[in-house]
Amino acid sequence: MLLAEFIHKGTEALVPLYPAAEARNLVLMLCEHFLGTKSYTHIVEPRYEVAAKMEAPLQEALQRLLTGEPVQYILGKAVFCGREFVVSPAVLIPRPETELLAREAVKLAKMVRQMRIPYGKSADPVRILDLCTGSGNIAWTVALEVPGTHVVGADISEEALKVARSQPFELSGGAVAPTFVKADVLGSEKDFGYGPFDLILSNPPYVMEKEKARMRPNVLEHEPSSALFVPDEDPLLYYEAIARWSEYMLVPEGKGLTEINSLLGPETLALFAARFQETSLRQDFYDRDRFVFYMKRPVE
Repeated sequence: MLLAEFIHKGTEALVPLYPAAEARNLVLMLCEHFLGTKSYTHIVEPRYEVAAKMEAPLQEALQRLLTGEPVQYILGKAVFCGREFVVSPAVLIPRPETELLAREAVKLAKMVRQMRIPYGKSADPVRILDLCTGSGNIAWTVALEVPGTHVVGADISEEALKVARSQPFELSGGAVAPTFVKADVLGSEKDFGYGPFDLILSNPPYVMEKEKARMRPNVLEHEPSSALFVPDEDPLLYYEAIARWSEYMLVPEGKGLTEINSLLGPETLALFAARFQETSLRQDFYDRDRFVFYMKRPVE
């Protein structure tokens, strides 16, 4: 089978599910993963033949795409902040918007570290808590970008924690691997055996049940619903819990950053503004309310 033929037929088969450009890109991703080809190989080498032993794996992967399964689960990896993360159906696929949260968290962590430089070797490390850590994409990103930072990632799902712990990153330059622990953010923060923290991060479930109608089947049918959805009658329950944990766990003037439902920006901001000294809404690529920043009141 010619590579060009597989790309053409695969794209054609996927078009009912995806826009043509996206369908083609998905097929090219399969080819790169299974064959090691580039997006242009079939153009510069029009007679490129797919090895016979690779035809079955390619066709099987294509069939999985045709069921709506996300390509990241098929490949077992997803790119986040320039790094490849292991993913499985036990965790959400990292979204580009969440990269904004991770990059802002890196800036905040570096600021704390910079302030402690005068203390030399006696300086406390920067301590960060990542609630609802999932694949650990936020926790690992901060840990790797800000060497010496101590990050704790918490999640209620043991399967998600296995994925987070399995990330194959090499530690260098003083980077410390995050500690991943099982904890229910809706439970008592006083039972959590870690802390205090300089920074608390979170990307909790926030999609309301009534929003399902406008979501893609590949998300609804394949990604873990427990990491996505909240009841319509109590859509801010995770933010109530995050605010409570933050009040208890943050050091004086500690900061927090949490991803939110863009439909509930003002309501979520008001929840944190009632508890914290400084709060603000931050926007995503499309100027939608996507994050709430907050800071704990200093000790008076």
